[in-house]
Amino acid sequence: MNGRSNAGSNVGMIASGIGLVLLVVVIFQNHADTKIKFLGWSLTMPLWLYTIIVAVVGAIAWVGFGIARRRRRRRSRR
Repeated sequence: MNGRSNAGSNVGMIASGIGLVLLVVVIFQNHADTKIKFLGWSLTMPLWLYTIIVAVVGAIAWVGFGIARRRRRRRSRR
């Protein structure tokens, strides 16, 4: 083992769980359609669907930046 405790991962899991619960609450409370404009495109979609899309894109970016950070740290240690 590397001697690290699991306290950091437990806090991360709790924070993720709270974030997921809050996301579900926002989704259930926002059923209205909304108009989205992006780079000249315009579309109408339910606000809950837009919220899910933004959350997934944010999660992918968060994981991607974490992977890039780990790679930089590994290279700098060599």
